[in-house]
Amino acid sequence: MKACLYKRYLNRAITTALSDTPVVFIIGPRQGGKTTLVKSIIDDHWHYITLDDQTQLNIAKSDPSGFIKNLPNKPIAIDEIQRQPELLLAIKQVVDENRQPGRFLLTGSSNALVLPQVSD
Repeated sequence: MKACLYKRYLNRAITTALSDTPVVFIIGPRQGGKTTLVKSIIDDHWHYITLDDQTQLNIAKSDPSGFIKNLPNKPIAIDEIQRQPELLLAIKQVVDENRQPGRFLLTGSSNALVLPQVSD
């Protein structure tokens, strides 16, 4: 049986936001289609990371700032960022140094911006 995919009306809004904003954060419920949405927007010019990958998560946990600073010099999509909310502070730091639009596209299934580990 073929899966039925619904037209995503947010693609244009997200693409527009990426054109003038350094970080776009997609927040929604588990299994709500965030990953599918991101993968429909990004292409080969993006570097995609999912923190469902235990190896990536372990590296991000051991050195959040180093993890972000050592990413390739291309747009970055990080899926499931709520699994390592300390990355948000590292992202803020690199964005404060360079506010180039479209640097990060993030997804999270909980509002990581209000988690106690994140103060800014």
